[in-house]
Amino acid sequence: MSRKRRNLSAEDRELWGRVVQTARPLRSTQMPVFDAPEPQAAPKPPIKPASAAARAVLRPNGSGAPPGHDLANPLSDALAQVPVQMDKRKFQRMSRGKLDPDARIDLHGMTLSQAHGALNSFILRAQASGLRLVLVITGKGRTVSDDGPIPRRQGALKHDVPQWLRMAPLGSVVLEVREAHQRHGGAGAYYVYLRRTRG
Repeated sequence: MSRKRRNLSAEDRELWGRVVQTARPLRSTQMPVFDAPEPQAAPKPPIKPASAAARAVLRPNGSGAPPGHDLANPLSDALAQVPVQMDKRKFQRMSRGKLDPDARIDLHGMTLSQAHGALNSFILRAQASGLRLVLVITGKGRTVSDDGPIPRRQGALKHDVPQWLRMAPLGSVVLEVREAHQRHGGAGAYYVYLRRTRG
């Protein structure tokens, strides 16, 4: 069955043109019954080829060495940027290794859960006893020759201990956390300066 095409008046064509502009096209293989002006598509911007510098990034560096993994700033840098909360003169003496810690705990050889529990009880006991400066020894962590495609932080305890000291129940007890002076273990230990006990 074939459809007959109607001849439209100029007024009908104008009206039909407005209807066509507001309608969304359907996906169909049938021909339209009325001739309507085709909407003009906006010209697409030309695709620019990548610059030589952008292409060079995708090429191997030729040295054979894979790029290093930079997960974050070193922890010692992050701790050094935290504003000092304790007395400035005591802080300077502590930073130079001239203040001896009142007590120390060594977390070497413990699992993360064992170390977390031991640290919590040690810090809370130290604060209850009126101690101010304690030393927490974490070690620097084992050096891993090849950490594979997924980078791992060296020294889980070294990275987790400062976070534990900021969380409950220790966050309200700890005033200052800094990397220890070389005399007291350097990058493998932390000075933890405690708040005074209330009462």
